[in-house]
Amino acid sequence: MSERFAKKWERKKVEQPFSNRLKDAVKPPGPLKPRLDFAIRRIELQVQKLDQATERFSQRDKAIFARIVDAYTKHDTARANVFANELSEVRKMERLIINGRLALEQITLRLRTVSELGDVVSTLGPAVGVLRSVKTGLSTVFPEAENELGEIGNMLSGIMLEAGQGSGMTLNFDTVNEDAQKILNEASTVAEQKVKDKFPELPPGMPTIQTAQTEQAKAEGYYTKGEKKQ
Repeated sequence: MSERFAKKWERKKVEQPFSNRLKDAVKPPGPLKPRLDFAIRRIELQVQKLDQATERFSQRDKAIFARIVDAYTKHDTARANVFANELSEVRKMERLIINGRLALEQITLRLRTVSELGDVVSTLGPAVGVLRSVKTGLSTVFPEAENELGEIGNMLSGIMLEAGQGSGMTLNFDTVNEDAQKILNEASTVAEQKVKDKFPELPPGMPTIQTAQTEQAKAEGYYTKGEKKQ
């Protein structure tokens, strides 16, 4: 790293008044490395929240699955189809959350490498792209993460621009997009397998989701969520 960039990357910590430290925590100024570390902690917090969301969906998944089995053993096909359709939607959301969680985890690992190597521009480019994609994917199933991920993405974009100015490096956008897509594809593949491993398949002989949706319209007294008609 050049001397100019090294100074911008990290400087010695000095004691600051509590009010200044509080202000810095909200909007961290100064050297890039402490700001990057702050962004990493914020991403890790989102990962923890996604873990909690996954657990909530897992409990819901088990409850719906039990209702399907109960209806199926009672030969109540219409009711079983309604619950099967609901379960498919829940598992779709579970895949999205697990996918986003795995992608954020990959970003964190890469950003920690940046903290050690100072390879800022080439690593932050794909990370920002992944954050934007995850934010969009989670907007409907986990909206509370949307604003936070947007702010983290903006923070990383600012760090990346400053790092580029300080080091003279420029982004190759083709490579950036390719790397971001690679991270997302890997996360998607792993998420799909995790859902298959974690949750049981529907009982043999259950209709496909398309059939469940058709039967759902005929199911007397039930809606999509399996609630009794008022």
